Amino acid sequence: MDSYLLLKLIHILSAVVITGTGAGIAFFMFMANRSNNPQAIYVTAKTVIQGDWIFTTPAVITQIITGFLLMNQLNFSFSSIWFYWVIGLFMLVGICWLPVLRIQYRLKQLAEGSLEASQVTPEFKRLMRVWTLLGIPAFIAILIIFYLMVFKPFL
Repeated sequence: MDSYLLLKLIHILSAVVITGTGAGIAFFMFMANRSNNPQAIYVTAKTVIQGDWIFTTPAVITQIITGFLLMNQLNFSFSSIWFYWVIGLFMLVGICWLPVLRIQYRLKQLAEGSLEASQVTPEFKRLMRVWTLLGIPAFIAILIIFYLMVFKPFL
């Protein structure tokens, strides 16, 4: 099998995993939050953290490695406007994602505390808004990266 096509396949699949896991996590966390059910929120928050470790983190690492290898194999310039856009948007996603990871652990703690009180705290609701607001630009950036990957403007 052609190594370029294999790298490209792995790169595409890892991008799909990042996008799908991100959208799924956002949907389920959003719906659990809307339920105001502390048990549902706690289980979902715990599962979201697991999902990020099992799916998102390895896919991000795979994206970096395969992206670098594809750039080399295709002789694309690391100083091109196209690459600056891709890496800039990728970094924007990371800048949004890293605080989200930290917030998720706090949300899980708050949800666990809500189990005893049978009530979701205002701090949880506030952090969920921040979590959601960080996810919006990250998801938009991912969609723009898909556009750049497919159409390769600026090359």
